[in-house]
Amino acid sequence: MKTLTTIASRLRRWSLARQMLMLQVVVVGITVTGGTLLSFFHVRQLLVDEAARTTTAVAISVAGSPAVLAALGDTDPSVALQPYAERVRVEAGMDFITIMSREGRRYTHPNQLQIGGRFLGNTAPALAGRTFTETYTGTLGASVRAVTPVRDATGQVRALVSAGITVDKISAQLREQIAAAVLTGLLGLSAGVAGTYLVGARLRRQTHGLRSAELSRMYEHHNAILHAVREGLLLVDGERRLTLANDGARELLGLPADAEGRHVADLGLSPSLAESLSSVEDRADEIHLTGDRVLVVSAAAVRSGTRSLGTVVTLRDHTEMQALTGQLDAERGFADSLRSAAHEAANRLHTVVTLVELGRTGQAVAFATEELRAAQQLTDRVVGAVREPVIAALLLGKTAEAAERGVELSIGQDSALDDVALDSRDLVTILGNLLDNAVEAAMSGTPPARVHVHLRAEDGTFLVRVADSGPGLGAETAQDVFRRGWTTKGDGRGLGLAMAGQAVRRLGGTIEVGHDGEGAVFTVRLPLPGDRS
Repeated sequence: MKTLTTIASRLRRWSLARQMLMLQVVVVGITVTGGTLLSFFHVRQLLVDEAARTTTAVAISVAGSPAVLAALGDTDPSVALQPYAERVRVEAGMDFITIMSREGRRYTHPNQLQIGGRFLGNTAPALAGRTFTETYTGTLGASVRAVTPVRDATGQVRALVSAGITVDKISAQLREQIAAAVLTGLLGLSAGVAGTYLVGARLRRQTHGLRSAELSRMYEHHNAILHAVREGLLLVDGERRLTLANDGARELLGLPADAEGRHVADLGLSPSLAESLSSVEDRADEIHLTGDRVLVVSAAAVRSGTRSLGTVVTLRDHTEMQALTGQLDAERGFADSLRSAAHEAANRLHTVVTLVELGRTGQAVAFATEELRAAQQLTDRVVGAVREPVIAALLLGKTAEAAERGVELSIGQDSALDDVALDSRDLVTILGNLLDNAVEAAMSGTPPARVHVHLRAEDGTFLVRVADSGPGLGAETAQDVFRRGWTTKGDGRGLGLAMAGQAVRRLGGTIEVGHDGEGAVFTVRLPLPGDRS
């Protein structure tokens, strides 16, 4: 028992490839050995059956010879029968042909000293007129023999004929057959072991020499990691078919249950994302938009030598991060606007102080009053029309920023907006990106550069309309403005309008683009909470 335990312990320390090699060698050895043994018994039985058929045919042929029946009427039948029997024996390849009387006295025998003696064996069935075969040990040793009656013209049994082949001769033939079978078996065993070795070598390369317990543990850890990580992980093979997707990837991309095994083009992904997954090139931190998420996609090609095995793709959800970044950009814009305003205020204050020092007090008062009136008028206009604090702050910041860039940003006279219970980050994303795009477009158009904003909440809908004095958009271009990568700058990095469109869809609204004869007009309609259908 201890020995078996020791052997089992050693086997467990072997690599999986080595265990498979030894197992297959044992299986092949047992198969070949079993096949050889079965062949031995089968061939032995075939030889015995063949000997029985041959001896029967020879015995019947001799018993039916007229010369035999004629010789039986002589005083000494052996004189004529012995030469005849020996000639037939040699020609037929028999070890003996014995012609005997009904009482069993031999008329012929290969050993002439046995002539006249009694036949050793069973003769009862033949005396009854039936031919039969048996294995019996006689004067020449064990033999397979056939015994048949010799009949006269009336059908009476006059004598008996026995033809036989010794078991030693059959065994010699069997040894020849077995030698060939053993040689074939050894060749088969050698081929099997060689094939098993090659399979084991390939398995060893593929498993890196790891033991079965290590492979099992790696699989368990691999499976646990796939389910535990929040980031998405995809494996795409060389034919661009999805071979693995963890829980994170399924959630981020909204993949169907039968996604694995399907081509990436058939997964219902956006064209840009499907193209990224299908690429054989390495990609790092690409931004892609899905229906309601901002994803950071990285891809690394897997190669074996020069052969591409597929791609490993990781997905990170940056929806919240991108929204916070947009909000931070807006806050930074506000800060820049305040810094610019403070700089302008310092310049104006210096001007007022200088006028006072020069004794031109009236001009100083008029100048300060006019500047204060203009600044207060803008603030009152924005705050009076838009009482949603986030939108009001964004409009004030964007107005100052547009002014710095030489663009006049105005708010529609009939704009009216109270607090709306919509996600402030989405509102900043939508309006901020639309205003940035409008300012850029207005700067590329014919002066004077203008941007007009109209905001209103009525009938359960929040309406945003942003128009610019830029060159406008063609009908074909208008279809692509909300696609990731579209930009008027031509650098392929446009993301603002795509994110605005995504935020609108997330809030259940619609966004349209058109023109008013001068430039582009973007119209957003968002259902207010409690009024969404």
